Amino acid sequence: QVQLVESGGGLVQAGGSLRLSCAASGRTFSTNTAAWFRQAPGKEREFVSAIDGSGLHTFYANSVKGRFTISRDNAKNTVYLQMIGLKPEETAVYYCAAQSAGLIGNWRHYDNWGQGTQVTVSS
Repeated sequence: QVQLVESGGGLVQAGGSLRLSCAASGRTFSTNTAAWFRQAPGKEREFVSAIDGSGLHTFYANSVKGRFTISRDNAKNTVYLQMIGLKPEETAVYYCAAQSAGLIGNWRHYDNWGQGTQVTVSS
């Protein structure tokens, strides 16, 4: 089992930047794919980005490509999401998740979740 704790959310103006962090505990984390999802009120949970255990392979939703960067430091058991050019429609709770196997973009295939961190982008 992996425990995940997100941080770094907050209020930012449109066009601004935030860096989210996800601190993990658990010996297997470095072998897990880690991902970020987001969920706005009344909407489905949405895939944002993922990174494999080695950190060599990254994946992004089309809507965030070129603006968001996912990375990980396995020595620190931490995954990061650097977000630039934020838009008001990206206001949501951002969740960190980890999986050992499954479809990377499908939230139902993730076994472990953090509590989420609120990102609010004002216009």
